[in-house]
Amino acid sequence: MDTQLRVFVVEDEVLLQMQLEVFLDEAGHLMVGSATTMHEAITRAPTAGADLALVDIHLADGPTGVEVGRALADMGLPVVFMTANARRIPADFSGAIGIISKPYSQTGVAEALKFLVSAVKHPPPEAPLPPCLTLAPALAERWRVN
Repeated sequence: MDTQLRVFVVEDEVLLQMQLEVFLDEAGHLMVGSATTMHEAITRAPTAGADLALVDIHLADGPTGVEVGRALADMGLPVVFMTANARRIPADFSGAIGIISKPYSQTGVAEALKFLVSAVKHPPPEAPLPPCLTLAPALAERWRVN
């Protein structure tokens, strides 16, 4: 089974973007592209060849991450939001799989990615749901994950 994820990162804070790239690399995954604004994300994501997008809610052009998430999900790219303010995400999660809460740790991101490999590539997920990842209610119900 292929256990590497190709990840597109939408994050306007360069240091967090670099940190995520290190976390991804150390967990055996590959960052295939990045964006800091809504326009960049929607323009670059389709050609990045990603399996998953990690999307911050507040980007360089404002609180546009939810719109980015919906657009990328509509393109067929699975999305996980990374935010400290989960209340800003609509009840339908804008089509996203879930949320990794900020502040996150290297261990938390690695555990979430382990779960997401099977969730994205071979659903339903086989790994246990890590505490740092909140699934969209529809997926939690479908996969019987709490």
